[in-house]
Amino acid sequence: MKPLGNGEFLKTSAILKISAFFVLMATFFYLGKHWSDGYPQLIFFTTTLQAPSVAISPNHDKPFNLSALVDQNQTLALAPPPPSPPPPPPPLQRFGIVDENGTMSDDFEVGEFDEGLVEDWRNETKTDGSDGDGGSSSRVRVTKFELCPKSMGEYIPCLDNKEAIRRLKSTAKGEHFERHCPEEGRGLNCLVPAPSKYRTPIPWPKSQGEVWFYNVPHTRLVEDKGGQNWITREKDKFRFPGGGTQFIHGANEYLDHISKMIPEIAFGHHTRVALDVGCGVASFGAYLLSRNVITMSIAPKDVHENQIQFALERGVPAMVAAFATHRLLYPSQAFDMIHCSRCRINWTRDDGILLLEVNRMLRAGGYFVWAAQPVYKHEEILEEQWKDMLNLTTRLCWEFVKKDGYVAIWQKPFNNSCYLNREAGTSPPLCDQDDDPDNVWYVDLKACITRLPENGYGANVTTWPIRLQTPPDRLQSIQIDSFISRKEHFNAESKYWNEIIESYVRSLHWKKIQLRNVMDMRAGFGGFAAALTEQNFDSWVMNVVPVSGPNTLPVIYDRGLIGVMHDWCEPFDTYPRTYDLLHAAGLLSIEKKRCNLSSIMLEMDRILRPGGRVYIRDTLAIMDELQEIAKAIGWQISLRDTSEGPYANYRILTADKHLLRG
Repeated sequence: MKPLGNGEFLKTSAILKISAFFVLMATFFYLGKHWSDGYPQLIFFTTTLQAPSVAISPNHDKPFNLSALVDQNQTLALAPPPPSPPPPPPPLQRFGIVDENGTMSDDFEVGEFDEGLVEDWRNETKTDGSDGDGGSSSRVRVTKFELCPKSMGEYIPCLDNKEAIRRLKSTAKGEHFERHCPEEGRGLNCLVPAPSKYRTPIPWPKSQGEVWFYNVPHTRLVEDKGGQNWITREKDKFRFPGGGTQFIHGANEYLDHISKMIPEIAFGHHTRVALDVGCGVASFGAYLLSRNVITMSIAPKDVHENQIQFALERGVPAMVAAFATHRLLYPSQAFDMIHCSRCRINWTRDDGILLLEVNRMLRAGGYFVWAAQPVYKHEEILEEQWKDMLNLTTRLCWEFVKKDGYVAIWQKPFNNSCYLNREAGTSPPLCDQDDDPDNVWYVDLKACITRLPENGYGANVTTWPIRLQTPPDRLQSIQIDSFISRKEHFNAESKYWNEIIESYVRSLHWKKIQLRNVMDMRAGFGGFAAALTEQNFDSWVMNVVPVSGPNTLPVIYDRGLIGVMHDWCEPFDTYPRTYDLLHAAGLLSIEKKRCNLSSIMLEMDRILRPGGRVYIRDTLAIMDELQEIAKAIGWQISLRDTSEGPYANYRILTADKHLLRG
């Protein structure tokens, strides 16, 4: 063998060195790769003189448990198996009915209800863990309101406050028939139960003549007034022949008699809105409806028990009210006609302060119809009462129009000229210029004559039905914040509600729902009620104007509709189970600043009939709370988008009330 030279030897050594280096590199790479396979790779940092930079591992998106990694480095144990994934959240609970295709639907109709729907309805509460601020306090909320005792089946909170009534210094003027609401914190906190044999009310117009006995199971009126043709009982029904104390031959004949006496009354044309004082079972108002006259029938909750409850069960507009010491909750110049047939009111007491309240509410040129014994009986005491009545009405500047048989009719003047031309010192005086005749919430009666507006506002209403959509003069006197004219505001509201009601008819099938007694809890100018009228619904609407907003009641009456002033922080003056539909648009988000929402909704449940429905149109911000309360009350609820779509700030909460059994 030939020996290698020095140069060749050096070349051979270099090759070996290079080969050994690569083998060593491969060995380290192999060991490093397999040693680190069990550990997720982290983010590696390098630095240069210019600026820091970041190099990201290719699998940086993979999740890892840092605490498990630390333990693994310390113990060199295999990683535990990954935990099982958490269970999926429970599905969103929806309420509705299953249709014929087996699909859940929230499009259902009010009508017959399952009387055994709830067998065991008891109070339930739930405690939330913390106050949300790191504190340890908890909030107890009601998840299911309990049923009230059966003794509260006809409970009217502000009229049945026995403790407050016992504390009254006097009841001589009827103070015990007025509002005495429970103190704060002692209001209704349960669900007022229906009678044990309660049934779906008989629909209108059949209900005008008959109602179920067990829905208003009281026979006192039958015993007291059966001979006067008010009401009779036949098996499981009450029947209403249409008579009254002064018109035992029927309300229709009585109305014909009035029309013949004063043709200018023109029912349904000139006379559109009436007040029936001491209405009995409201047959007077019931029969005026067929003549296009809407009547507010009122009576106190007195010995003639349940008069108003019978009226509302029949489907006739009515509410509990009494002439006593406070103004009634209706505006000035509200009624085209005020009627009193044996209403048991002494109009001449205290220098006529009660008739002065009639004068305040009677429209300029309106009629007062009085049917009572002093009109036609020739007994000394009754004749003295008739003379006192003539004297008082003369000082009020009322024109005595006519007396025929047992009916007498007066007409109120159209302006103040007669008042101003009376002899000095004539009593009662005119009210002060600064007296607001439309201020009625807990305002005492005033022994003065309400002035008529010098501009003729209130006297210039047009005839029905044109007046329904005609912006009245008194629209200009309403104190509202508006960037547009009041007339444009009025027309815009009317157009808005016409479109809404048309959509309800089209998509929610309102024509198929039994709607008779309807309440608009925040009525504005009465656009909702006017739209129902335009759509020919066979219903009437109690337009409620909250005290927390502008007083729009004069406009509502000038349109030929009825309504009342009310504070929704307090209960309403009606019997339980008297409305088929409660409509509240933009109300609860406003009243939430003043009242407890659960108190308002419990009151809504009290006055809503089983089988009735609620429509709440309000901001998205309060919908969660409203749904929570509605479920606790037992309503079957559904949340809908408005016409503005799913991204609007408003929603519509609809609720259906079922009959609850204890």
